[in-house]
Amino acid sequence: MVTINDVAKVAGVSIATVSRVIHNKGKVGDVCRARVKKIIEELAYRPNSNARALASKTSNTIGVVTPNLSMSFFGLLASGVEKGARENNLKLLMANSLYETESELNAIESLRENNCKAIILHSEYSDENTLIKLAGEIPGLVLINRYIPEIANRCVWLDNVSGAQIATKHLIDAGHKHFAVVTSIYQNRDPGFRVKGVKHTLEKNHIKLPKINIEEASANMDGGEQAVKALLAKGCKFDALLAYNDMMAIGAIHALFDAGLRVPEDVSVIGFDDLSIGIACRPRLTTMHYPVQEMALYATNLAIKLSESTEATATPSKQTHLFIADLVKRDSVNDKSI
Repeated sequence: MVTINDVAKVAGVSIATVSRVIHNKGKVGDVCRARVKKIIEELAYRPNSNARALASKTSNTIGVVTPNLSMSFFGLLASGVEKGARENNLKLLMANSLYETESELNAIESLRENNCKAIILHSEYSDENTLIKLAGEIPGLVLINRYIPEIANRCVWLDNVSGAQIATKHLIDAGHKHFAVVTSIYQNRDPGFRVKGVKHTLEKNHIKLPKINIEEASANMDGGEQAVKALLAKGCKFDALLAYNDMMAIGAIHALFDAGLRVPEDVSVIGFDDLSIGIACRPRLTTMHYPVQEMALYATNLAIKLSESTEATATPSKQTHLFIADLVKRDSVNDKSI
């Protein structure tokens, strides 16, 4: 790779002179400037933005770490960060943690080595003490979809409990009394919070949810299908099914149809996330809109603000950044109350 040293050597000038030509600053004679520009073009030299950033102690790069960018949900998250980066004239670096703590920490370190001024992190498994420590070291670090009280001002998160409560109440209002839940086997926080919201709402309305009617599986289409097959194999009776996410909900619908059950006539199904695939499936999926793109854009602007603030390392504020899921009514819920 051609360096600024190479340009200076071929042009017969100092590195400082080449730098002045590149940045169009300082005094450089017209003949010398033209010669340096010609050499830059001939050598196809491109200034190293990271090197310039290190030299000036500034950066034009922002980073995002998600578990798996190939999944629709995290693709939407990255899209929100990309929009924020573009609006702030920043370059974006992306990394996968692949649901592993070590990979997550390595990804963060890689972004730090690239002098990212801000990092948006969707952390699945790193413990709170580690994340609090990182927040003290990285002024522009913001957590998305995670809440830690000690660094609440850096957390952009969704109220999963209330989202599940809204979904459950919608099914109750539609006249359903027999419920089942297919939830994620992954040991992060969201599945537990959503099941908690379902249970609380059912108990409040004097409806029982047998433990046998809760089935865990992988948080994808195949997982939803296998979870419903397991529920039916156990003889579970239900006319309403709440799924951890849209992918599991669609897999659940497939399994119900394979078993000769109609959606929503026999079983109503409701998802969570509001992915585009929910409109493509039949029946169109009723779901909870997870404003992940809006959250990601908000988190990006917050990370930039924190990275530029002289008070970023001061006593953290207790301000929190909470988002709420909204119900999206489509065709997969049968309103028995009509």
